[in-house]
Parts: sequence; C-alpha cells; structure tokens
Amino acid sequence: MARKIREIMTGSPTSVSPELDLVTVARAMRDEDIGAVLVADGDDLKGVVTDRDLVVRGLAAGGDPAQAKIGGIASRVTATVGPDDTLDKAAQIMRERSVRRLPVMEDGRPVGIVSIGDLAMEKDSMSALADISAARGNR
Repeated sequence: MARKIREIMTGSPTSVSPELDLVTVARAMRDEDIGAVLVADGDDLKGVVTDRDLVVRGLAAGGDPAQAKIGGIASRVTATVGPDDTLDKAAQIMRERSVRRLPVMEDGRPVGIVSIGDLAMEKDSMSALADISAARGNR
C-alpha cells in the first residue's frame, strides 16, 4: 500500500490561466478526460475548477460562457499537500475542509493533484467509492 501522496497523485496536473474563458476550459477538460483543473498564473496557484463548478457557477449564472473568465468561478485553494505527505494527512485535510481534491505543491509550485477517489482506491480498493473512482473520467 502506498504511504506517500506522490505514489498516488496525478502528476503534471492541467493548469489554466485565470483569463481563459469557460468554453475553452470545458473543452480542455473534455479532451483530457479530467474533472478538475488548477487555475494558476505561472507557478502561482490561484484556485481549482471542477466540471461541477463550470455548470453551477459558470453556466447557471447566465452570461456568455465564451466571454466569462475561469478565474471568476474558481474555488479558492484552502489547503494543499506535499508529495511526501501521508495519505492519512490528505484524508484528514479533505475531511476537515470538506474538499474532494487537493493540489500537491512542491517548492511553491503545483506538481500534482490528489482526489478523494485516489485515496479510496488506495485505502480500500473494494469500496464502492474506489470502484466508481477507478472508472475513466473521474479524476
């Protein structure tokens, strides 16, 4: 069983500029088959956007999604983990902060992302959450 975040994280996470429009980001998520992107200005992490954020904060808010900026709907990052942190630490942070994904930071820059599904697959591969998370497109 993996003991460190680096062993289960998705490395080289997709990050987008806060100035990109919602449509461009949605297409990138579709094309890369991912459910979340980091919003960054260079190595400066500004937030996280999920596919749900695109719908609830983006499309449902009205306006033109081709003009709306992704930085305007990004969730502020309230916690991160390092690649050498333990899985238990990530689980504790997710529980305390009620988040499903954590950016993985090293030397002040994003190097990965770890999801609740990643933890579930590692900690209890027979759980329903692990089974669902193992399906494509749930990261």
